[in-house]
Amino acid sequence: MFSEKEIQKIRSQFPILKKKIYSNYLVYMDNAATTQKPLQVIQASQNYYSTMNSNIHRGLHYLSHQATLCVENVRKKIQKFIHAKYSSEIIFTKGTTESINLVASSIEAIIKKGDEIIISCVEHHSNIVPWQILCKKKGAVLKIISIYENGFFQLKNFESFFSERTKIVSISHISNVLGIINPVKSIIQIAHKYDALVLIDGAQVPSNLDLNVQDLNVDFYVFSAHKMYGPTGIGILYGKKKILEKLDPYQFGGEMIKNVSFDRTTYSDLPLKFEAGTPNIEGIIVWGSAIDFVKKMGISNIQSYKKKLLMYAVKHLNSIDGIQLYGDIMDFSKKSSIISFNLDELHCFDVGCILDRLGIAVRTGHLCAQPLMNFFKVSGMIRVSFSVYNTFQEIDYLLEGILKAKKILLK
Repeated sequence: MFSEKEIQKIRSQFPILKKKIYSNYLVYMDNAATTQKPLQVIQASQNYYSTMNSNIHRGLHYLSHQATLCVENVRKKIQKFIHAKYSSEIIFTKGTTESINLVASSIEAIIKKGDEIIISCVEHHSNIVPWQILCKKKGAVLKIISIYENGFFQLKNFESFFSERTKIVSISHISNVLGIINPVKSIIQIAHKYDALVLIDGAQVPSNLDLNVQDLNVDFYVFSAHKMYGPTGIGILYGKKKILEKLDPYQFGGEMIKNVSFDRTTYSDLPLKFEAGTPNIEGIIVWGSAIDFVKKMGISNIQSYKKKLLMYAVKHLNSIDGIQLYGDIMDFSKKSSIISFNLDELHCFDVGCILDRLGIAVRTGHLCAQPLMNFFKVSGMIRVSFSVYNTFQEIDYLLEGILKAKKILLK
C-alpha cells in the first residue's frame, strides 16, 4: 500500500485538487462518475495537438502515419492491460454506453420473437434501456435477476432464469451504486451452459480490479477511459474475435469499408469493421498515457489503498445516528470503494448541496439506477466513491460535513 508521502506525491500530479470551491479546497469524491486527470494525461492531450494532429489510417504523409502508429499502439496496450488474445478484439467506441448499444444493435439479427435476454435489477440505465428497446423491436422477453437486501445476487436461483431461448446475459461487474463486486465468472459459466452470450459492463473496473477477459471467458466486455484517469468520450468494446466476425456492423461510412460500389459494399476486417468515421484520435492516444499512469502505480497498490479508505469510511459512517448504508458493507473482499447512503428524514439533494458548499463533491439522486432505487424504496441516495488521490483526512472532513448538514437541516 502507498505511504502518506507517496499519496501526497500522487496528489501533486492532479492540478484540480488545488482548486478552491466556495473558499474550501476541493475534496473530490465522485470518482465513480469520472476520475480527475494527472498532469501526464493533460500534457499528452496538448502534445497530440501540438505535434501530430492528423487523421489516421487514410494518409501516407508523416503526421498521419505517426498518429496511426500511436492509436494502434494504444490498442495493443489495452489488449495487454485486459489480457485479450488479439488486438483486433479491441473496438474503440465513445464509451461504455455506446459499446453496449453496439452489441445490442449488432446481435439484433439473431434475436427472434420469444427469445430471452437476462439483466439484473442493479444495472445502470445504459445496461437496461438498449435491451428494452431490442426486446420491444423483436418481441423478445427481458428477464430481471433480483438481489438480496445486502445487494448480492440471488445466485442460487440464477440458473432457473435460463432456457433454450436465452440469447444474451448483460450484467455489471461492479455496481455503480452499491460497489458490490458481482460473481461474474460464475454467471458466465452458467450462461455458457445454455449457449448464451455474456456481456459484462465493466465501467467501474479498470482501476479497481486486475482484469483478465480470457480467464473470465467473457464474450463481450465494455468500459470507458474517463473512470481510470483518462479522457471522456472514449471507451472500448472487447469481443471474442470469432463472435465479432459474425456480427454485422453497428454504423456505416468511412473507415469500416473494404470496397464500395453502387451495387455492393464489403466491410473491413476487425477492428475497423466496427469503427466507422473518424475516431476520437486524441482521446485514444491520451488514454494510453492514463494506462501508463495506472500501471506505474500498480493495480494491486491502488486496490489495497482504496480498500483501506473504504474500511475507514464505513467504520466512521456507521457511527452517525440515522444513517443507512446500502449494500453489504462488512464483506470488503466483495466490495469496491463506492458507498451509497441516506440520512433519516433528510433528502439526498439537500445533504449534497451543503457538502458542495464545503467543497466536497459527491453524487446524489437516482445514480442512473432508478429500478434499484425502487428496490430499496427510496427516491435517491448520496454516493461517495474514492480514488487513489483521496485521503483519510478528506474522509474525516466528509464526516464533519455530514454532521454539519444534519445539524442545519434538522433545526
